[in-house]
Amino acid sequence: MSYTLIVVIVGIGALLLGILLASTILRKAIEKKSGVVLKEAREKAEVIKKDKILQAKEKFLQLKAEHEKVINERNSALQKNESRLKQKEAGISQKLEDIQRKQKEVDSIRENLGSQLEIVEKKQAELENSRKKQIEQLEKISGLSSEEAKEQLMESMKEEAKSEAMFFVKDIVEEAKMSANMEAKKIVIQTLQRTAAEHAIENTVSVFHLDNDEIKGRIIGREGRNIRALESLTGIEIIIDDSPEAIILSGFDPIRREIARLSLHKLVTDGRIHPARIEEVVAKTRKQVDQEIIETGKRTVIDLGIHNMHHELIRLIGRMRYRSSYGQNLLQHSIEVANLSATMSAELGLSTKKAKRAGLLHDIGKVADNDPESPHALVGMKLAEKYKEIPEICNAIGAHHDEAEMESLIAPIVQVCDAISGARPGARREVAEAYIQRLNKLEELALTYPGVVKTYAVQAGRELRVIVGAEKVTDEEANAISYDLSKKIQDEMTYPGQIKITVIRETRAISYAK
Repeated sequence: MSYTLIVVIVGIGALLLGILLASTILRKAIEKKSGVVLKEAREKAEVIKKDKILQAKEKFLQLKAEHEKVINERNSALQKNESRLKQKEAGISQKLEDIQRKQKEVDSIRENLGSQLEIVEKKQAELENSRKKQIEQLEKISGLSSEEAKEQLMESMKEEAKSEAMFFVKDIVEEAKMSANMEAKKIVIQTLQRTAAEHAIENTVSVFHLDNDEIKGRIIGREGRNIRALESLTGIEIIIDDSPEAIILSGFDPIRREIARLSLHKLVTDGRIHPARIEEVVAKTRKQVDQEIIETGKRTVIDLGIHNMHHELIRLIGRMRYRSSYGQNLLQHSIEVANLSATMSAELGLSTKKAKRAGLLHDIGKVADNDPESPHALVGMKLAEKYKEIPEICNAIGAHHDEAEMESLIAPIVQVCDAISGARPGARREVAEAYIQRLNKLEELALTYPGVVKTYAVQAGRELRVIVGAEKVTDEEANAISYDLSKKIQDEMTYPGQIKITVIRETRAISYAK
């Protein structure tokens, strides 16, 4: 046991001695290593220090050079300004010397003028005295004072000036009339040439074509139930006669005729025709037509470049597609009036946008939902006012048939363009009987005047030629007949556009050589 203890103690001692030696060696190695690292760090720091000192010196030299450059530039600018100021001082000194010299010259001239003015005043006084003496002598000779003579002269000059003024005024008025007529004709002709027109004729009946006549029986239905339901729902008279493969839809409302036509087309295509189905199809078709009306109004205002219009006015514009005036489609007529008004306004230097808007809306009263007894122009004006159109456009709508007083230049332009659109050849259609009656009435009115030999209504009633006897009517009476007849036709007849009255009086000398 003692030997083992001794061995253990010796082992522990050897271990402790080894640890002590190892720690001593490790510490020395660390100290040596740290010395090397510290030395390297000092060397690197010294190098960095030198680099920074060099960079600072270079920066200092650069800033110094820039500063010296700025100072040199400022010095050169100051030298330039100083030399410029010296030059200006020299110029001012020279100008002062010139002014002093000129002042002396002006003083000498003033002294000379003073003496000359005294001489002139003396001469004027002498002339005034001599003039007074001459006036006194003239008054003694003429027996009139100077005031009386002056009044007489002024009166004679006034009369002469008045006569000359009247002559010049007459010439100016005649020239202005001629120029105005020529300019107006030029503007109207250019407007007509630049605006294309489509002539659409509307009838009071529509023809619905069928593939075969067997479908007629199905449309009529048992005991006529189908056709009665269709007529009661659409308000259109359906005429089924012996016409091959055709049915006639008769009615004065084009919207109802279109609804009836589309409904028949859907029913015939579908094949199911009975009162319940007819009611369903007519309801759907009515909604479809209402939507097409709105779309037509929107397309129209977009095509014309009109913006910010009330949706109700747009709907009424769409309804114009299904209305006609003397056979002329109302929407086409309104579009044409809008384009004509814009062209004419551009020629006159007025607002084309306002004129186009007023032209499109001028007949809006014809398609109002309610149908009052008031003229359509006044109804349209009230609608425009209701939907916040500007006063100029409202007035142009109400005044285009003279139901309201014109308050702007757009109103007469719309009125003229409305007449131009209606007066185009082929634009409007009348019933043959009414057309013939109007022609006969024209000729009969002309025959009531004494001395009239023959009358001819030509050019579709737009011109009336009256032939008078040369031995019964003088040239002055022929002019009077033409004027009176135009007034009488204007008062007693209704017609589109205008009628030209031409009275022809000629003398013929006829002989025969045998």
